[in-house]
Amino acid sequence: MVSTQHHDIQVRRAEPQGVTAPAQRGRRLRIPTTAAFYLLVSIVVSFLAGSSAPTPLYGIYQSEWGFSPMTITVVFGIYAVAVLLALLMVGTLSDHVGRRPVLLVALVLQAVVMVIFATAGGVPALLVARVVQGLSTGAAVGAVGAAMLDLDRAKGTIANAVAPVTGTATGALLSGLLVQFLPAPTHLVYLVLLAIFIVQALGVMLMSETSTSIPGALASLRPHFGVPPLVRRPVLVAIPALVAVWALGGFYASLGPDLVRHVVGSSSPVLGGAALFVLAGFSALTVLVLRTTPPRPVMFLGTVALIAGVGITLMGVALTSGVLFFIGSAVGGVGFGAGFQGAIRTVLPLAAPHERSGVLSTIWVVSYLALGLPAIVAGFLVVHGGGFLPTTWEYGIAVIGLSAVALAGLIWRGGRQPEARPPLSAANRSVCSVSSAVPDACP
Repeated sequence: MVSTQHHDIQVRRAEPQGVTAPAQRGRRLRIPTTAAFYLLVSIVVSFLAGSSAPTPLYGIYQSEWGFSPMTITVVFGIYAVAVLLALLMVGTLSDHVGRRPVLLVALVLQAVVMVIFATAGGVPALLVARVVQGLSTGAAVGAVGAAMLDLDRAKGTIANAVAPVTGTATGALLSGLLVQFLPAPTHLVYLVLLAIFIVQALGVMLMSETSTSIPGALASLRPHFGVPPLVRRPVLVAIPALVAVWALGGFYASLGPDLVRHVVGSSSPVLGGAALFVLAGFSALTVLVLRTTPPRPVMFLGTVALIAGVGITLMGVALTSGVLFFIGSAVGGVGFGAGFQGAIRTVLPLAAPHERSGVLSTIWVVSYLALGLPAIVAGFLVVHGGGFLPTTWEYGIAVIGLSAVALAGLIWRGGRQPEARPPLSAANRSVCSVSSAVPDACP
């Protein structure tokens, strides 16, 4: 998802070569290109589903181990920081060592994470699992996104946009269903995911490598940040929107079940996961529907939908109306998808091809810090501040305020948008693979 310093990277498709008899025998063992593509899509979905699977379980962990809401947000926030570190350091490592090695290591780590979750006996195990899960997810998403683009540029662009949020949505809901209606609630969902990751690892072993390895693996581990002068003002306009959408997502992923419990009066794990499902599901639909819409109207819609959605959600909280709460969550999901897509598509095409990796890294730093840190602050305020409901209102008003600032900046800039830079060359195409929620970030 995130690029580091890569203006000199060349991502090349493997070209057919003269094939010897042994090579022909080896190739017969490889899965077809179409199957490989959908295997890669399934990896994105399952990784992000694994990241949201613990959300409906937080209530069970809390009742069994007796920790506070702040602990929940720390467990969630440390995952976001780990993803960010992996994205910045190894997000494009697969350009140098190949897609398959990175994916295999990430899948093995995910399998280990599921074992840790399934056998966890306390908060320290959860923290270890979330750190390793974040690192493996951040490493994998860049490799799998680039591999999908290697195999099919058009389908890969759409899959990179929709699969991550689809995984987040389905993971939360399916986890809630398994927890509520099947036995071993704190074990079964992780064992199911463990089996999925093992099968996917076997599939990756049967894939053909989609790119040619090139030198510079160690140099690629150094993050590269940069906001060139032409892009600074658009970035300043986009930052409030980025913080708003990701802070909203972090709140739903960490404290969403508690909020549902207050509004609906039920501790059902299905309803606890449904809040994140609705938010992420409508975000995925929005990204898919608006993928060809110009970025400025998309960002405009995103900021307006965030303001309206969070406002409706707060009304649902005040009136303890589950209908209003979930309607607000759906509208907020539209705001999440459109706000993030519009912000990054407004900014990234303005940078020169060799500048885009640094700009994208900067954007992801802002986004993932906004995903984790505000949620941790919210957990602190729930415990040491005014309590859960006042914190929810303060958090919601902050998101509305940030969205309003972004909307005002968008209106103020008006038609003064600079012209986009030329499209990315093949040598810089790896940057596109990390824009997983933004299909047209790289024209």
